[in-house]
Amino acid sequence: MDWFTEPLSHQFFRHGLEAGLLGGALCGLVGVYVVLKRMSYIGHGLSHAIFGGAAVAYVLGWNFYLGAGVWGVLSALLINGVARRRKIGADAAIGVVTTASFAIGVALISSVHRFAINLEAALFGNILGVTDQQLLVLLGVLAATAGAIFLGYRQLLFATFDPEASDAYGISSRRAETLIALILAATIVASMQALGVTLIAATIVVPAVIARLLTDSFAKMLLLSTGLGAAAGLFGMYVSYYVDVPPGAAIVLILAGVFVVVFALTALTARRRLHPLEGVDAHTDVAGPAVEAG
Repeated sequence: MDWFTEPLSHQFFRHGLEAGLLGGALCGLVGVYVVLKRMSYIGHGLSHAIFGGAAVAYVLGWNFYLGAGVWGVLSALLINGVARRRKIGADAAIGVVTTASFAIGVALISSVHRFAINLEAALFGNILGVTDQQLLVLLGVLAATAGAIFLGYRQLLFATFDPEASDAYGISSRRAETLIALILAATIVASMQALGVTLIAATIVVPAVIARLLTDSFAKMLLLSTGLGAAAGLFGMYVSYYVDVPPGAAIVLILAGVFVVVFALTALTARRRLHPLEGVDAHTDVAGPAVEAG
């Protein structure tokens, strides 16, 4: 067990491990809604848009979470508003807001002719340098997100799968979509300095995609995705320590490897169901599985 306990003697590793567990669980939990509502590009877009807020906070001397948080909330609301009112589609709205916000960040960095360490972390992640404050922020956002999902479980479930019918039953799909966007923005802001802009989108999307391949139950998908994100954070830190690769990259590569294995196994299983050795009509069509609420 020395391989497991030896890295724990270093404080930087313990902090990184805690950040990996909390950040992975948070991203996995939120990722379920992102994947099922086909909002994967929003995770990528918001992470780049919030970089502009981080740059503004740095130039004005504000707290990172204040600047990036306010910017993230405004970006999420703006994307939702443009996509809904102008009927140009969420992908186009994300493209406009993301590129403009990221360009503002680049312009501000160029204008002051220096690059802050916290902005390097925002771009590429610095999980080994996380502070107690950053861990508390991750823990707080995870607790708040879990609480919001628990209290609004049925409303979010209804709005995720049938937004048109949810309005007819008195459940505001617009309010639910706004809540998901705000939770996603908070998740990205809380995780950005640990995972970085370039890797955070994968950490949000991949655990949920793997969970979707493994189950048709929505509740089980939430638990699986959260657990997969946390497990990837755990094993990614140990792989990084012993193989000497960046922790963020190790976490994402582990998730990608699990996805490849699960995808191959589920594809093989589906093929056997479609083409068993005997006793089935070769022309029978099998419909894809639907996600169940329970």
